[in-house]
Amino acid sequence: MVDAEDVRRVALTLPHTVEVASDGFDFRVADKGFVWSYPERIPGKPRVIRLDIAVLFVGDEAEKQALLLGEPDLFFTTPGYEGLPLVLVRLAAVDLDRLRELVTDAWRMRAPDALLCDREGAGK
Repeated sequence: MVDAEDVRRVALTLPHTVEVASDGFDFRVADKGFVWSYPERIPGKPRVIRLDIAVLFVGDEAEKQALLLGEPDLFFTTPGYEGLPLVLVRLAAVDLDRLRELVTDAWRMRAPDALLCDREGAGK
């Protein structure tokens, strides 16, 4: 089980990651978001930033569907995320090693090729 501080620690280990000021957490590389806290919207109520749920960039619809179908206790989506390459992750259901893998993969998909080459060349 991990929490928002674990997300923060993992994300900030990745090169050129920037944390954007928010009510929760929001991490970007090259101005592209790769993991952030879920802004839950319930009609008729103010938006609530959920620190127990992370929104994670996954690259494409096929990857999204594989995660949703393969691990429904960990990943889910909402109507507002239909058609977007994003999944929601229940932080209470993931361990630190898996979080590290998920966040790093999301970072890799958003980072420019030059950063990826630098990271791979450094043996990481």
